[in-house]
Amino acid sequence: MLVNRTLVFLNVIACCALISLTAKFVIWPPVAKMVFKDNYQELMFQCDNVMREHLIAKTRVMTEKSEQSLLQLDAAEMGLVTCHDYDVLRKKMRQAGISAHELSLMGLEVIEAKAKNLYEFVDIHEIKY
Repeated sequence: MLVNRTLVFLNVIACCALISLTAKFVIWPPVAKMVFKDNYQELMFQCDNVMREHLIAKTRVMTEKSEQSLLQLDAAEMGLVTCHDYDVLRKKMRQAGISAHELSLMGLEVIEAKAKNLYEFVDIHEIKY
């Protein structure tokens, strides 16, 4: 009798473990991708633009030191908070089981969707010195 109860208890524990593992590794990654995808893509696109603007502002300060160029650099540095938000969300999605490859594909999707033509696409990714 005690053996039967123990076996039932162990089977219940095994079933709970199986359900938990299935939820974590099979169900949660696609759900997380669906929930966070739009926000991730928007933050990734904004971060890309902010980093480009920061580089331009930093280069401008090095070439022409003026009050205006310093103000633009300060504004660009404040914009880098977007990159922090993007990084936090990226780590959250990686912990949810979404691969780096899938995240890269999501990033490319938004860049291609927002690039109206090839020139705009190049302008977004071109680092100007």
